[in-house]
Amino acid sequence: MEALTKLSCEEFLEKLASGNPTPGGGGGAAVAGTLAAALSSMVANITVGKEKFAEQEQEVQELLQSAETLRQRLLKLVDADAAVFDSFMACYKLPKNTDEEKQARTQAIRNAAKQAAEVPFSAAQACLEVLRVAVRIVEIGNPNVITDGTISALLARAAMRSEFYNVRINLGLTKDDSYNSELLAKLDAMEKEALALENKALQTTDVAID
Repeated sequence: MEALTKLSCEEFLEKLASGNPTPGGGGGAAVAGTLAAALSSMVANITVGKEKFAEQEQEVQELLQSAETLRQRLLKLVDADAAVFDSFMACYKLPKNTDEEKQARTQAIRNAAKQAAEVPFSAAQACLEVLRVAVRIVEIGNPNVITDGTISALLARAAMRSEFYNVRINLGLTKDDSYNSELLAKLDAMEKEALALENKALQTTDVAID
């Protein structure tokens, strides 16, 4: 399969808009996460090396490194999302002529559903980490580009929530209540933290620009 991350922006959007199921919402959300990370990196790069921000130089450098690491992680998840979807759909093509084949096919679908939930969950975790970086960069970064940091936070938040829905739709096919409950509890905790972080970023920005 062609690596989606090797495509130009225009080529990726053409594939996203096509009638093919991949790339889809999960990959699109992961791309949104990479944009969020890139914007945090931009704010950091505009902040470092300037005497007036010398006091926070080290922390901003650390935030920059984190943002770049997260951007690369999310890029890999764009392709991972497409790959896991293709693997999941392949399970439906397994033979079902005998009881044994039907049982094996059902189990394969349930296992694949877990894998299909894990990829967007990993992307959501990465987006939450981007949101943490963005909120801090809003607080201590160059105020001339504070709204770029805020947009980074909002994009990361939106991407994370988008990935949640892909997690949830796949959980419906696992038929594993214990697994589902554990993952849903993690999503709930992540959502509460993300909401607080988003509000913090917006409040900081509103105070700065009003």
